[in-house]
Amino acid sequence: MKRVSYLYGIGCAAIVLILASCGVPGIPQPPSLELPQPVSDFRAVRKGNTVFLAWTVPTENSDGTRLRKLAVTEICRSADAKSLNCRNPIGTEAPSSPSGNNKPGGSGKNTQASYKDELPSSLIHEDPAAQIFYAVSVLNRRGRSAGVSNVAGVSGVPSLPPPADFRAEVRADGVLLSWTGDSISSETAALRHVYRVYRRTEGTNVETKVGEMPFGASRTYLLLDHSFEWEQTYEYRATVVDVIAMEGRAETQFEGEDTPPVRVFAHDVFPPAVPSGLQAVFSGVGQKPFIDLIWTPDTDTDLVGYNVYRHEPGGAAEKINSELVKGPEFRDTNVSAGHNYTYSVSAVDVRKNESAKSSEATESVP
Repeated sequence: MKRVSYLYGIGCAAIVLILASCGVPGIPQPPSLELPQPVSDFRAVRKGNTVFLAWTVPTENSDGTRLRKLAVTEICRSADAKSLNCRNPIGTEAPSSPSGNNKPGGSGKNTQASYKDELPSSLIHEDPAAQIFYAVSVLNRRGRSAGVSNVAGVSGVPSLPPPADFRAEVRADGVLLSWTGDSISSETAALRHVYRVYRRTEGTNVETKVGEMPFGASRTYLLLDHSFEWEQTYEYRATVVDVIAMEGRAETQFEGEDTPPVRVFAHDVFPPAVPSGLQAVFSGVGQKPFIDLIWTPDTDTDLVGYNVYRHEPGGAAEKINSELVKGPEFRDTNVSAGHNYTYSVSAVDVRKNESAKSSEATESVP
């Protein structure tokens, strides 16, 4: 019996060693169906009658396994969100490579896909409640999908054309933007329109919204841009914005087509305002005589100083300051007894534009 037990023990130990060296199989896993995970960040933005769609390309299958290859993405569109499906897609998007963040050495950045849809006139309605809905369905190599994405909608109301006579004019007080408005008056509580103007600095992709003006009774619209910088080149454009405010629904809006860009060079050739309120006062009793000048300060933001001019009867005015006078005051010590002096001042800006001379002030030296 001892020999049998000994042999049995050796046999069990050998079996344990064999199992340990070969590995014990776990619970069998079913093969992956390789159904791409549905898109969850689908977006839709309308510009005029064009709808721009965008989404992030999935990197995993619906069962969590890594997505190896895509077929196509179907684009779905419907005027009814409840009936939206991809049985009759309006188009397809070629496969994009899944994100590199699942691969060794990948960039970690999500791959973005996009699609542009031109709205057919049959889907555009005057009813402010009208909407158009979109979704996408990502297919695997066998043409199968795990379902459609989240649904994104845009307004289905008509887009109004931009002004045909949009203009920009550089003036001393800013860039004056002007255009003739639409005579159509279709404003309601649910649907209204505004003109919106943008400015872009030449050589950049950065745009600034200059301002908005609601549709009104007047057909002539004027908008003054004060926020630009001199000696820069800009492009201005205008568009009409549809603003939809349905009861029980968050306010939405979309822009129409743009006017052709209007290019302007904001060159400052405009002098500061002419100084005013000039006064001349003689002083000199018991001391060297002088004449003090004072005037109202100029309020131009780009002002750097003033010039002072003087002449005697019958003579030409000459500048008597060697450097720009920083403040609205000046003392003339180069005066002689028995003479009459007439003064004027001008303002100068940072680009050396000089205003006209002020009204004159005359003072006598006894």
